[in-house]
Amino acid sequence: MNKKLLIGTGVALSLLFSPISQAFAEEPTIGERKQVDNIAHRGATGYAPENTIAGFDLAVDMKADYIEIDVQRSKDGELVVIHDTSVDRTTDGTGKVGDLTFDYLRSLDAGSWKGEQFAGEPIPTFEEILDRYHGKVGILIELKAPELYPGIEEQVADKLKERNLDKPQNEKIIIQSFNFESMKTMDQLLPKVPIGVLTSNRADTTAEALQEFSAYADWFNPSYGIVTEELVNQVHSLGMQIGSWTVRSQEAADFLFEMEVDAIITDYPDYVDPRN
Repeated sequence: MNKKLLIGTGVALSLLFSPISQAFAEEPTIGERKQVDNIAHRGATGYAPENTIAGFDLAVDMKADYIEIDVQRSKDGELVVIHDTSVDRTTDGTGKVGDLTFDYLRSLDAGSWKGEQFAGEPIPTFEEILDRYHGKVGILIELKAPELYPGIEEQVADKLKERNLDKPQNEKIIIQSFNFESMKTMDQLLPKVPIGVLTSNRADTTAEALQEFSAYADWFNPSYGIVTEELVNQVHSLGMQIGSWTVRSQEAADFLFEMEVDAIITDYPDYVDPRN
């Protein structure tokens, strides 16, 4: 080998293993980022009122792979989409969701708190969301405090079955909750629908806990503050996927890309999808 070629090879090798080149190599490409599911948390919540048609429509426009919704039940049995167990924070009403009639819930303004342009946005029903978005975008359904609504699992399962959304060949549906017993029930009711467990508790990340989850869950969805490379590897080794929440900064999104999670649940879909 001549000296010039030898020197050139040495330079190339030194660049290959230099910290700068490694940093560039580790930077996720657009192609890699598109492989991570972009889940709009309660819709595009950074820009529109959460859990409203305005927020979900914007998430679809921003090319989210999924919208995440929170399902509860009115006093008279209607499934509604709202996060808090009371209406006080996100509407002009007061009271616990489960103590209020559907007509009252429907009369509330769930948009003005976010901006005048959203005045009059109503609380959507679960069925409205299914009918408007299935086939257009995946739907990540969170059962919010299901312990307050006995039988809500069967009710949700029935609404999905009515629309043939209980079979894997249909559009993307995932059901999740912080209530693990509820998710065991959902797995029994809808064995072909992916189930997710939510947690922010490090106690749920032990090898024993993860093994228990893997018996019925397809997704392990922790808050990003407890995500580590080791946790991601453990989850994957058990055949589950991992989606983390809630991203409200580009730094948080970039961290989760680096951890190689399968989905990022975010208020800002544009932090996850470079096409925006």
